[in-house]
Amino acid sequence: MALLQTILAFVVALGSLVIIHELGHYVVARLCGVKVLRFSVGMGKIVFSRKFGPDQTEWALSILPLGGYVKMLDAREQDVSGLSAQELKREFTGQSVWRRMAIVAAGPLANFALAILLFAGLYMHGEMEPTPRVRTVAEHTAAYQAGLRGTELITAVNGEPVQTWNELRWKVMQAVVDKAPVQLDVRRLNSGPAGSGLLDTVKLSTEGLGAKDLEGDYLGKLGIKLALGKPILGKVDPAGPAMKAGLLVGDQITAINGAPIADSTAFIATVGASAGKPLTLTGLRNGNIFTADVTPEAQSSKDGTIGRIKVELSSTMPEMVLSSSPPLQALAKGAKRTWDSSVLTLKMLGKMIVGELSWKNITGPITIADYAGQTARIGAFSYLSFIAFISISLGVMNLLPIPVLDGGHLLYYSLEVLTGRPIPERVGAIAQRAGIGILMTLMMVAMFNDIVRLIF
Repeated sequence: MALLQTILAFVVALGSLVIIHELGHYVVARLCGVKVLRFSVGMGKIVFSRKFGPDQTEWALSILPLGGYVKMLDAREQDVSGLSAQELKREFTGQSVWRRMAIVAAGPLANFALAILLFAGLYMHGEMEPTPRVRTVAEHTAAYQAGLRGTELITAVNGEPVQTWNELRWKVMQAVVDKAPVQLDVRRLNSGPAGSGLLDTVKLSTEGLGAKDLEGDYLGKLGIKLALGKPILGKVDPAGPAMKAGLLVGDQITAINGAPIADSTAFIATVGASAGKPLTLTGLRNGNIFTADVTPEAQSSKDGTIGRIKVELSSTMPEMVLSSSPPLQALAKGAKRTWDSSVLTLKMLGKMIVGELSWKNITGPITIADYAGQTARIGAFSYLSFIAFISISLGVMNLLPIPVLDGGHLLYYSLEVLTGRPIPERVGAIAQRAGIGILMTLMMVAMFNDIVRLIF
């Protein structure tokens, strides 16, 4: 069942992106007066087709599901000697260079437009996501050196507000790629009522990270880890130390011996390491601050002796927030996210070329299908976010100045604008073969990476 869902999610994602891309070419070609002979989803042999419209355009499904194409009336590919003067006006190469550039660029631009609309819709709808609250910070990390200790809520990165953990990851990733320091605006929580605390700004150095670290948990390497649920008591054993100390169900522990407790993990670790040692707990009960003195009982475990006060926490889930935006703001955020993602993709490609980033980051259809299945199982929000990112990747890759890609054709037409004449056919043929060679190499690397991930 999972395999079937993965295949279906992959086909829907890739199919929709190919259709949008080719529709971009098709619509602009029609607007420019160029005759479209065929619109194909898939490559190779046609397995199904129908003709529609005043030009009897052939709409087809082809046997190879990767990619698609729009076939236009083109003197380089068809014999146009028998056509009327009126029909010749609709031939592709007879159009001005600016119209040809518009038709070629329309495919990638359609992918970017789709990503913007998807992101905008997701921003408007919103979803419950973890807040960027920091777990207890280890002393040897960059986060500790910057002044983070745990419990802090990060509210902005380099002046840009963040509401969720994913937004924090995204902003820090951009800074790491740019080898830039990170300025974090934080709210340092205290033991008072929820929402109280001091506002502060810290500078986080990313010098210890390289682009290769982006392949793993780069936030964790900096010392920033997601705080889990607040230590709220869900059950108190009547015969345990907690009950004897006066602790009640619903109490939230905010500090132990004066040290703030970031989350339930820190609470469990501190109590577990304090067998037989008296502890002073500070907490909130019905909005009021209280203190309680408790001594954890020593208990044997496979890891040695640990402390227990015999309570259960109500939840270890992280603190969540619903992040949503009004339509115009969501559209602006969608456009910015698409632009930032495109720029980041180009930077990552550049770092792969110079060897700063592993070529293992190039993924093929197997990995993409796996991600499609995973995100589809998580939910619509994750799946649509995945489609938006793949749409951006498709747009960026197609704009690379590689012959046979849209970017290669745009390069030809740019040279034509500069020189006043098309590039020689012989040069174009050689570049075409070189472009095919480059694409075949990239496909082989992607497939190799897919197989390695599948096996290992």
